[in-house]
Amino acid sequence: MSDKTKNVVVTITFLVFIILLFLINVLKPSREISQTERRKLAQFPKITAQKIFNGSFSKEFENYATDQIVKREEFRKLKSVAELNLFRKKDNNGIYEYKDSIVKIEYPLNENSILNAANKINEIQKNYFAGKKSYYAIVPDKNYFTDKTKYISMDYEKLEQIMKQNMQDVEYINLFDCLELEDYYRTDIHWKQENLQKVVEKISRQMGFKNRLTKGFTKEPVIEFEGLYAGQLPLATRKDEICILTNETIQKASVYSYETNKETSIYDKEKLSSNDKYDIYLSGPTPLITITNPEAKTDKELIVFRDSFASSLVPLFTEAYRKITLIDIRYMRSKDIEKYIEIKDQEILYLYSTLVLNNSNILK
Repeated sequence: MSDKTKNVVVTITFLVFIILLFLINVLKPSREISQTERRKLAQFPKITAQKIFNGSFSKEFENYATDQIVKREEFRKLKSVAELNLFRKKDNNGIYEYKDSIVKIEYPLNENSILNAANKINEIQKNYFAGKKSYYAIVPDKNYFTDKTKYISMDYEKLEQIMKQNMQDVEYINLFDCLELEDYYRTDIHWKQENLQKVVEKISRQMGFKNRLTKGFTKEPVIEFEGLYAGQLPLATRKDEICILTNETIQKASVYSYETNKETSIYDKEKLSSNDKYDIYLSGPTPLITITNPEAKTDKELIVFRDSFASSLVPLFTEAYRKITLIDIRYMRSKDIEKYIEIKDQEILYLYSTLVLNNSNILK
């Protein structure tokens, strides 16, 4: 076969492949959601003269074609393997594998964001809880526990320093020395509830409610899952397992959501059918909820300003309080606090991860 004939055959084969791929993508139903990436996928854009002339149609179509391409997950896995193994890159779009755990680079430190977070907490403290027993704690992200000589990371000591220098009338609880990489899910950003004994010990001792935690916990495996990072770095990584810690107090406690006006249990097993299995803890992200302990031997109440890490931690405090209120000012304005909460002599805890502090513009 001559070189000319070979070139013709290769060209025709390539064109047939492209045409078939195009037809398959056009004819197959569009997927609405990517389970692995936890996001909605782009749909075929509406065709209008305005969109065609201003160029927005081509951009929207490009997003649609990228999201809906057939065998998309397989292509993403192939890209990850090539980036990490063939081209020997340390990470793929800021995501990397370290000691059997998938980690995201959080860099650089946004000092203005940390200062903004401190000012936001100070504002809440001054306006509503001046003079009350108040504490704050920082949850390190997984990048804190990796090899700093191989992977870049934010300056965590500087983060702590900025918070300490600017926080007013709020006592710091240092959790950095209570945790290890193994205390977090391999494929997700969150920590494992069953590994939080040291965290509970540190917070309860410093806040003075350790002697009210008299009951132990029973560990109950619930479901295997793949977390957020599994979709962002689609490699052959072992699945994680959701476990819950429970006891008689937790089982009898109730959770009320001001958003849905519904009452649920602390562990909402209906959420196991959702994209994010971590939502089993306190039903997932919600602006304002209360945990009520009907068997409390105290009248003490706790208010926690929090992000998602508190969802699995705070249930372990249930026995120590009659009522715990959790407020997420990522989803509600801090100015609206008094509309829903009667300010009394509650104890106050501000619990935020480094991920939120370094991106504090999401706090309202």
